[in-house]
Amino acid sequence: MDVLRPTLINIHGRIYRKNHVKEQVYPNEEEDDFPYSGVVDCMDEPCDSVLIEQTEQGYRCTMDVPSALYKYIIGKKAETKRRLETETRTSITIPKHGVEGTIVITGQQRAGVASAQTRIEVMLDSFRRKQPFTHFLSFAINHRTIQEQFVKFKKEVLESHSQDRGIDDSIFQNPAKLHLTIGTLILLNDQEVTKACELLRKCKEDFIDKLTDGKPLAVWVKGIEYMNDDPSMVDVLYGKIEMKNGTDKLQLIVDGLLERFMASGLMGKEWDRVKLHATMINTLFRRDPTVEERSKQNVRERESFDARNVLKKFEDYFFGEVELNTVHISQRFSADSSGFYSSSGSINFS
Repeated sequence: MDVLRPTLINIHGRIYRKNHVKEQVYPNEEEDDFPYSGVVDCMDEPCDSVLIEQTEQGYRCTMDVPSALYKYIIGKKAETKRRLETETRTSITIPKHGVEGTIVITGQQRAGVASAQTRIEVMLDSFRRKQPFTHFLSFAINHRTIQEQFVKFKKEVLESHSQDRGIDDSIFQNPAKLHLTIGTLILLNDQEVTKACELLRKCKEDFIDKLTDGKPLAVWVKGIEYMNDDPSMVDVLYGKIEMKNGTDKLQLIVDGLLERFMASGLMGKEWDRVKLHATMINTLFRRDPTVEERSKQNVRERESFDARNVLKKFEDYFFGEVELNTVHISQRFSADSSGFYSSSGSINFS
């Protein structure tokens, strides 16, 4: 990394400078021990947007942090916490393991408290990105007619191309879980789920209602495409989704949601534009039929399939029409009474 041009990190609209620090490595590290990492050493300038109150003893600020992330602030044998306190001349109080609460930073100097808060925020942003996603924004594409056409598609593929390398029953999507993914979310406690629900409602008020005019969006699911460059070694094959009337309303809605949720810090940057698609085949299902398409499973263990003949025969396959009326905050590894993912929150267009 160029020390004169350090990495810039955007957290909730604030820009931080990330400086390189040599990472400490500990032999025989236990599973729950986390060494101090270079992500902590960042810019120390106080940020006016941080709420720091003056007290009789000095200065104080609080941070809402999910309990799952406490261990990263504490570090192995509390070394990360002690280092932060020493370098910023502050005291950092963290709730007990598994107890949701607030982290309290106190110190004699306002600049020290602001520096500790900034360092913790940047450090947690880095570790949050390494957590497996817990939820995802989605549209259900599992209308009855779509499911029927998908089952027919699956049957014809298996009857005609089961001899093609890697094609078998296990790699097909569960019809009840057909969906369009807008983006993945890391929601680590009930407060973050509530925050995501509130943001989704705010998006509806700010721009979605204007685009939909209070009506569902009629779309086609037709044609298939694959994710990588080699049709003989495919891991994901999907159905293409497009507006029936040819407008870009759906694209504007999903891209707007992507932008708002990334800015909130609840969604990591995966792409600049959402691909309108529904996964039909995914080789990750070969090992675990409950896994979602963005699972962090070791991709080297995946067995691809040869999709060339399938693409030739089903290039323009028509899965059907569906009206999109609800955006869900879908919960990973779950199912509701219909077989679709359980919803932690949603908005309707009509």
